[in-house]
Amino acid sequence: MRTPNDFVGRYSLLFLMLILVTGSVPAAGNDDKYICSEPNPESLCTPANTCGSVAAPCVVDVKRTAASASVTPTIPDAKSNMPFCVKSGTTITWKSLSKDTGFVLDFGPSTPFARGTILGGSDRSASVVAKKQGCYKFSAGACVSGATYGMCASVDSELVVTGGGK
Repeated sequence: MRTPNDFVGRYSLLFLMLILVTGSVPAAGNDDKYICSEPNPESLCTPANTCGSVAAPCVVDVKRTAASASVTPTIPDAKSNMPFCVKSGTTITWKSLSKDTGFVLDFGPSTPFARGTILGGSDRSASVVAKKQGCYKFSAGACVSGATYGMCASVDSELVVTGGGK
């Protein structure tokens, strides 16, 4: 025969887990929102989140992590999957520093480059020039070569292309 204490004990753990999960979801109005949904995304570009220049390429590491995929530009103190900026005319070199990793970047119908889908990997980087100003959401998928089901993952990120550099 079940007692009220059995019910409380059984469901209190479930209730606690629900609170922990919902507590970890980003709240509206914090810094985890999409930069492309801002009225003027270019105004959010600073030296701290701008990669490369017209004279020097921006190198971006695309890799498969333990839990997902990641896109990390070569900016000091850059965090994975953070939105980043480049100036129009900057060459972006997408590569994977992880062994035996391939990637695909999909910018959809709107792209700042001459091509919309970019393929590459640890044995083949892909360099493209950012030509068209604007804010672009893209999907990055990464797989480990010879991996079994579940070893591929994707992540969404954003790129802002600002006016030409000097």
